[in-house]
Amino acid sequence: MVSLQRKLLLWLLLPQLILWLAGGMVTYRLAAGYANRAIDASLVQSSRALLRQVKPIEQGLLIDFPRAAQEILEADPQDRVMYTVSTPPGRFILGNNQLPAPPGAASHKLDTPYFYDGEVAGDDGKRKAMRIAALYVAYGGVAEPDQTMLVQVARSSANQQELARAILADTLLPLSLLVMAMSLIVWAGVKAGLAPLARLRREVEQRAPNDLTPLKLDLAPVELHSLANALNQLLESVRSQVGAQQRFIGDAAHQLRTPLAGLKGQTKLALEAASDEAQRKRLTLVHQSAVRSAHLVSQLLLLARAEPGAGPTLQRSEVDLTRLVQELVAQMVPRALRSGADLGVAEATTTAPVLVYANAPLLREALSNLIDNALHYAGEQAEITVSAETEADGRYALLKVIDNGPGIAAADRARVFERFVRATSQGDGCGLGLAIVKEIVESHHGRVLLSDNQPHGLIITLRLPVSAAVAQGSEA
Repeated sequence: MVSLQRKLLLWLLLPQLILWLAGGMVTYRLAAGYANRAIDASLVQSSRALLRQVKPIEQGLLIDFPRAAQEILEADPQDRVMYTVSTPPGRFILGNNQLPAPPGAASHKLDTPYFYDGEVAGDDGKRKAMRIAALYVAYGGVAEPDQTMLVQVARSSANQQELARAILADTLLPLSLLVMAMSLIVWAGVKAGLAPLARLRREVEQRAPNDLTPLKLDLAPVELHSLANALNQLLESVRSQVGAQQRFIGDAAHQLRTPLAGLKGQTKLALEAASDEAQRKRLTLVHQSAVRSAHLVSQLLLLARAEPGAGPTLQRSEVDLTRLVQELVAQMVPRALRSGADLGVAEATTTAPVLVYANAPLLREALSNLIDNALHYAGEQAEITVSAETEADGRYALLKVIDNGPGIAAADRARVFERFVRATSQGDGCGLGLAIVKEIVESHHGRVLLSDNQPHGLIITLRLPVSAAVAQGSEA
């Protein structure tokens, strides 16, 4: 997957790199040209200076070239100046006889310097590239009037290359720093320009599954408004569909509750009036089916309230779990006694209330479902303990239902939270209890945890945020 930021940086920085390389090449050519001009100027100056040491006289030429001047020219072995004086051109009379003749000698003009490149054998036998200046001059005497003299002065091309490289280095260093600064500015600009897109992405990624509120467009640039509007339209469509589904389930469940309640009442009256044993057995089965159907309808109504889409509309406030546990356990103790179970509240380790940020009716239903399951499946003579406590860091509260029944096999613990899935064939449950608990807890940004109770039994823990800030943080 190609990153938009990486692609933009590639398209912005790659041309800079190409331009930097092109600038380096152009700079080197310019530096080499300036170096050649400087060397050519020094060669012309040396040629004319050498020419002044050769003076025509009546008997020929007077060469006034002191030994000291010769030693100055040849002092530096790394930058040795070589020279040749010949007259007529090609007939050596002074200097180094190894300098190559200038090309196109027949067309050269007098007193006009010519420059060319050549190679000369050095003292080590290797050929060395040289920059050569050639100057044709006319001189005349009584014996031989209108004669031509050729003066050649040469210097190593290595100096020209070193000078060009030095100019290149001095030029490219600030240019490189400038390119680096521009790259940093481009990177910062791309990052700042894509920041709204990153914020929009984080807002979508960090949303809870049940959060269908519209995306905020306050800080989004104009280019993202169409995308954000499309996402908002999609969220609105999903919210409408979820609402329609919940209304359908709620309406259907409400429509079923009245006839089922009537059916329960009528079968109960029929059972009381029936005298035939076979008829009583049939009426008992009908009554049990009506009770299970009424329970299923009640669970469906509760599930519709806890499903994603209903969560953001819930009224939430601080709920005291300690009081909730005590009230609910006291309410369900008579049923526990009829089932032969021992239901109680764990002794609190502190007198401070255990507060959570939740919807009290839904949380009461979740805890009621857990206690109901424990009474239903833990068996006779089971011990069921309900506790509420706050974690050590104070950010989350733990609501636990502990029993010493047969528990749930480890292989089934992931499946029992699915709808209409039961881990046992005992009882007449509908497989929605733990699914409803999971929906309620997750709508409060909490978690449901299953663990073993030693030596046998099950511990179901509801981990819930203690405040709105913790809930929002867990959602983000």
